[in-house]
Amino acid sequence: MLRGFYTAASGMIAQQRKTDLLTNNMANSNTPGFKSDQSAIRAFPEMLLQRLDKKSIPVENSISYSRFQNIGALNTGVYLQEAIPKFLQGDMQETGLKTDLAIIDLNGNKSSAFFTVQDQKGETKYTRNGNFTIDPNGYLTTANGLYVLDNQQNKIRLNSDQFEVSSNGTITGDGTRAQLGIVYSNNPEKLMKEGDGLYRTENNRELPNAANNQYRLQQGFLERSNVDISQTMTDMLSTYRSFEANQKVLQAYDKSMERAVNEIGRVNG
Repeated sequence: MLRGFYTAASGMIAQQRKTDLLTNNMANSNTPGFKSDQSAIRAFPEMLLQRLDKKSIPVENSISYSRFQNIGALNTGVYLQEAIPKFLQGDMQETGLKTDLAIIDLNGNKSSAFFTVQDQKGETKYTRNGNFTIDPNGYLTTANGLYVLDNQQNKIRLNSDQFEVSSNGTITGDGTRAQLGIVYSNNPEKLMKEGDGLYRTENNRELPNAANNQYRLQQGFLERSNVDISQTMTDMLSTYRSFEANQKVLQAYDKSMERAVNEIGRVNG
């Protein structure tokens, strides 16, 4: 009976965490370059239940021995193992702003190229969000103030907002010349999410610079989020129904336990 409590409760916890994941996807449906998360729900190992009893051999000075009889397998519940970003190319949205840049991957639908930025701690991070701006000191930064880096890991300083960015990431105009630091990952699913659209590698290893045939930049455009709103809404409803089903199982177990405590073994006067 108690095992049933744990199994139903684990199902509720897994579905609650999946709901949080889907809610975050929905909240970022308008965030440029955002990659939706997909959940991986796994089952705990099954247990094989056995009954131990004794059997006697009808001989003089009878002999008894223990034996195991299989009852069956019992699933011990599920858990949300991990959230994996879905690196599919988002749609392009034209903005007309020179500081807006979008990466178009040339290796199919999988997003593998990233902008290189520097966070407040001076560490290198990666992002698909090309919604950039120019700070008061003339540096190219992200919308939340992180410095955009070139291919030599240096900050990019512009002399004015009149500049052009070629398809390979070369910045020119008004005496400025720089090369955007575009890096490439063969396995983007292994990148760690940092929040605010940032990613890092395991052990903070730097990604290699991307080759020209792996990406193309589009100035005046932003890559939209790849969240499928209608599918996300459907998944949220399905997750809620699964949570509700586990909740009803838990309530049924609770009523059975209440009856066992209050009625079984009652001595009638």
